[in-house]
Amino acid sequence: MPQNVYVFPEAIIQQMKQYYAGQLQNAPAGALFRAKTANAVITAYKSGKVLFQGKNPAGEAEQWADNTSEVQAKPKKASEKSIYTPPDTLPASSHIGSDEAGTGDYFGPITTAAVFVKKEQIELLKELGVRDSKNLSDASIRHIAQDILKLELPYSLLVLRNDKYNQLQKRGWSQGKMKAMLHHQAISNVLKKINAADTEGTLIDQFCEPSVFKRHIAAENKQLHDKTYFMTKAESASIAVAAASIIARTSFLKEMEQLSQRAGITLPKGASGKVDQVASRLIKSHGQAHLNSYAKTHFANTKKALDRL
Repeated sequence: MPQNVYVFPEAIIQQMKQYYAGQLQNAPAGALFRAKTANAVITAYKSGKVLFQGKNPAGEAEQWADNTSEVQAKPKKASEKSIYTPPDTLPASSHIGSDEAGTGDYFGPITTAAVFVKKEQIELLKELGVRDSKNLSDASIRHIAQDILKLELPYSLLVLRNDKYNQLQKRGWSQGKMKAMLHHQAISNVLKKINAADTEGTLIDQFCEPSVFKRHIAAENKQLHDKTYFMTKAESASIAVAAASIIARTSFLKEMEQLSQRAGITLPKGASGKVDQVASRLIKSHGQAHLNSYAKTHFANTKKALDRL
């Protein structure tokens, strides 16, 4: 039986679990989840390894390829790692942080924010409750976002709505490329608002390997900015990334509210069976093409929603 093994960051494995929520099976010992699709059986382990096996494992894994590398691939040189690993002093210095929200959600856009924080503002932001948004309720996130914006920090917020998202996806853009371009543009916007000499660098919450990020933006004739670093779970280390995460998440929540009002039904977050039910109702009411304005239609939820009709 054909099989492929990859290593993924923890955040991507959690996205995968949400994505396959309607296709989960009993997981073996030591596994985080197991799911079965028409192409493959996917088994994710605590080590970060994910096994794809079945009639077309490569085809199933392809949609996640921007976030990983094959286990058999040659290890990166230590020098390459150090180039993009932030110096220990960066989180406590003046720097730009960027993060995004909505990537694992079937309904709603991708929102991306970049924020410049001066070192003397870090303690104040901590006092305002700025920290990893994954540990905050939606209500707290919205409240803290208001406080952040009152400080008038230089920031940029970009929203990739569903119509445009689906157009890019049909043109061959992976979600990874969309995210890379959004991060790059948001950071570029912030750099235009500040004196580049005032920042010690930029920290991106890592969702793919730096080499993949560079390849994505190079395809659109863009180059990585000087002193750009990558770190997984960066929002737990950097107040700037945490602030960007909160701004992006607040924007996503507002966008979801507006979409729900337009749809006349509350659109659930995530990619669960409840999402399939709501998508099916929208198709029944307005037709499948209607989903383009509300959902990331290449997600497996579309097929599952159609199967419910």
